[in-house]
Amino acid sequence: MTRIFKQLLADRGLDESFLHPRYENLFDPFLMLEVRQAVERIRAARDNGEKIVIYGDYDADGVTASTVCENALRDYGCEEIKIMLPDRFVDGYGLNETAIPEIVKYGADLVITVDCGSGSGEVIARLRKQGIDTVVTDHHEIPKVPEKAVAVINPKRRGEKYGTNMAGVGVAFTLARALNMDKNGGECDGQEKWLLDMVAIGTICDSMVLRDENRIMAYYGMVVLAKTRRRGLQELAKVTKCKLDQISTHAIGFQLGPRINAAGRMKSADIALDLMLTDSRAEALRLAGELDALNSERREAQEKAVKEVDGSFGDEPVIVAHGKWHEGIVGIVAGRLSEIYRRPAFALTQLKDGTYKGSGRSFGDFSLAKALQNCPEGLLLSGGGHAGACGLSFTKDKLSDFKKQITDYYLSLGLKDQERYLRVKSDVILSDLSELTVELYDEIQQLEPFGVGNEEPVFEYTGRVAGKRILKEKHLSIVVSDGGKEIKMISFYSSEEQMAVENGDMVRVQFTLSKNEWGGNVRVEGEIISLEVIDKI
Repeated sequence: MTRIFKQLLADRGLDESFLHPRYENLFDPFLMLEVRQAVERIRAARDNGEKIVIYGDYDADGVTASTVCENALRDYGCEEIKIMLPDRFVDGYGLNETAIPEIVKYGADLVITVDCGSGSGEVIARLRKQGIDTVVTDHHEIPKVPEKAVAVINPKRRGEKYGTNMAGVGVAFTLARALNMDKNGGECDGQEKWLLDMVAIGTICDSMVLRDENRIMAYYGMVVLAKTRRRGLQELAKVTKCKLDQISTHAIGFQLGPRINAAGRMKSADIALDLMLTDSRAEALRLAGELDALNSERREAQEKAVKEVDGSFGDEPVIVAHGKWHEGIVGIVAGRLSEIYRRPAFALTQLKDGTYKGSGRSFGDFSLAKALQNCPEGLLLSGGGHAGACGLSFTKDKLSDFKKQITDYYLSLGLKDQERYLRVKSDVILSDLSELTVELYDEIQQLEPFGVGNEEPVFEYTGRVAGKRILKEKHLSIVVSDGGKEIKMISFYSSEEQMAVENGDMVRVQFTLSKNEWGGNVRVEGEIISLEVIDKI
């Protein structure tokens, strides 16, 4: 074991049980509140041949959770199953009144929500009046438990001791394990493990803390993903040039996940869902191609929107940008603006009727949820979210009022040095490049999957630039030297400041390790996180 890897393990307090978690250490699913009631109701639905509606969400977590629930119900013996995903542009998030007519028309006896439902008490009550039961599986905040639901499975429930940090797909998998146990006399038969490919994707894409149960599920999910039986994932991997047998959280977060999310953002989440469920290779190839095209469309729309923002924000503490943009990209645009200008940001698009609808992104001590709650009555048509992200809308004549309200509220808080929350902490500060070896890279891969609570190790080095290239007018590639050894590094979608670096400059660079295999040669390289010129030539 290399010196640096030993240091990383010690600094993070990790041991063998973290590096090689045991699937058997997952908790008994029946320990979660009301799982038993849910299983009993689903058993009755199976035995009586009832019709079941799975109601999910339009993002990667919702799509994967819906897939897990459908697969688990089929394996349990349920036959009459319909999946419904809301339309982002018509229905909005979650189980809402617009879904009731279709649920009734289908003749459903039972609705099972995944990745939603905790805040849908009124809709659940209306369904109950029509003789339709509801089982909620969710992971969002739950201020009031829906009283008319048969069961509410949510790790954020008051009194829940199972854990509080699962993604929606993790909760769905917990129910899936319980159903498998019920079917097999109290023990899982192992077939439920094939669902873990979905669990890994949903958990990683929803930025869950990758410790404890999430670590176990994502770890084995990567193993299953490497040999997945799903035609859709196989074809999506080919489209993205992602090698499933070498799958990484980077590939999930930047190749597979964005394409799954692009369906709900740009058109319909049903495209991604159909891809996960199809057994036809031809259909999988067609759908994977459609998702890839939608993702390209999303990326182009996003880049165009960001360029349209002229950047003349001065010393405004909160960015409020607006334009006539695709409604599905405003959240990403807000996130990108916040990242570029290092301030909370709102991105608003103007709908056909003139209404502004958009999203906000924040960090540090500025809570968007509290900011919206502080808005005077009548300013917003709708608004809600949590500290770091929100959605909102208001009439076209309220734009100036909204800007002033948000600015005044931010200033009233007296916040100081919020940028400290954006500074990346270096795990290892190097005195030279000699210890950056393929062996070290391979050791670090034992920490996969990376994510919140288990971030990919960040290295820091100060040295001379010994080579520079600009790739596709967007990306910076440099060679950094310690006077003896050199390492190639790349910065994707580089800033103007990064692009201005020149050969001979002394730079302080933060980076993660990658491995390049080309022409029989294997070497480590770096992916730049931050780059600062210390001394110009």
